[in-house]
Amino acid sequence: MSENKNNTTMAPAPAAQAPAVQQENMSERFTKKVLQEFGSSVSGAMEVTDFQKRLIQGYFIMIDRALKTAEEERIRKNKANNNHDYDNNLPATWQNVNLGDLALDLVHYARMGLDMQQDAMLYPIPYKNNKAGYYDITLMPGYNGIKYTAVRYAVEAPIGETIELVYSTDTFVPHKKDSAHPVATYEFQINNPFDRGEIIGGFGYLEFAEPARNELIIMPLKDILKRKPEYASANFWGGTATEWQTVDGKRKKVEVQKEGWFDEMCRKTLIREVYSAKHLPRDPQKIDDAYQFMKAREARFAEIQAQAEIDAQANIIPIDTTPTAPAALGAPPQPVTIPETNPGTGEVIGGSGRPVTASEGAVGGSGQPMAQGSLYDAPNF
Repeated sequence: MSENKNNTTMAPAPAAQAPAVQQENMSERFTKKVLQEFGSSVSGAMEVTDFQKRLIQGYFIMIDRALKTAEEERIRKNKANNNHDYDNNLPATWQNVNLGDLALDLVHYARMGLDMQQDAMLYPIPYKNNKAGYYDITLMPGYNGIKYTAVRYAVEAPIGETIELVYSTDTFVPHKKDSAHPVATYEFQINNPFDRGEIIGGFGYLEFAEPARNELIIMPLKDILKRKPEYASANFWGGTATEWQTVDGKRKKVEVQKEGWFDEMCRKTLIREVYSAKHLPRDPQKIDDAYQFMKAREARFAEIQAQAEIDAQANIIPIDTTPTAPAALGAPPQPVTIPETNPGTGEVIGGSGRPVTASEGAVGGSGQPMAQGSLYDAPNF
């Protein structure tokens, strides 16, 4: 204690307190991890641009939102399970995410400039890796991401594009480039916008600075359906789906008709064809490791998607347990493979591919998406 000149007792000054140590939040940890991976994955010294930093911040926001949606779906499915032995007891939270692989993926997409906060540009898709006991986040470009990537790496970018589905009441007259038509053109008219009938196909038209290079791409419905995934979800493509429902107080398996989003799925398939390297060749001088990485990831995700739909149906499709004669032993199982990509274009090429290594996280039967019918099949994908 001390006294002033007026004999007033003064309280001692409080001791200086050490500054509180702030705990690093998940957003800061995420950003730091991606930036560290950026420095170690990019050859040579390269400074992260302000634009790329903004992309990384946006990645966290959108992935966090996807995880919250996945967690709601996990809880809903657990409650609806007829047998809780099959519950998913791993919360879909950041603490259970394979952050190392995710950071590596995000580095490549940030370098390409894909913005997850832009409509249909890039989607995060959580799926559970049962073998590893965590969630992997698969990143998949939407249709705007497909366009953006195709134009960025094209030999010559188009100056205009038209993509349309054609219905049975529409009028469509193609004029392919020939001696009578020096430039490919078409005539298209929607005769009844309120009832256009059934889809019979679609077309895409790419315009270039030199009109003689314009290209008309036509896809009949049968060609669109050829590209429909073998295990496509009825939730998106429409058709019959098997679900658990409560009937007379009991849980039963019933077949239900799903309207789906058939038109949107056909349009997405048409966009993928129009912007493929077949119609918009890639410039080998522009191809970088980020592009090749993305193409390899797309091939891997196609395998994940197929296996996930098989796994989803495994518990609801009746299995015939009638004893049969033992089958002859076949060849030993082969390693899971992903297709090889052309080093010049990054496109998937034919052949048997190469084995998926453990570091690449081959999913097989261990990967489960958070919802039946993944976002890859979503209408705006």
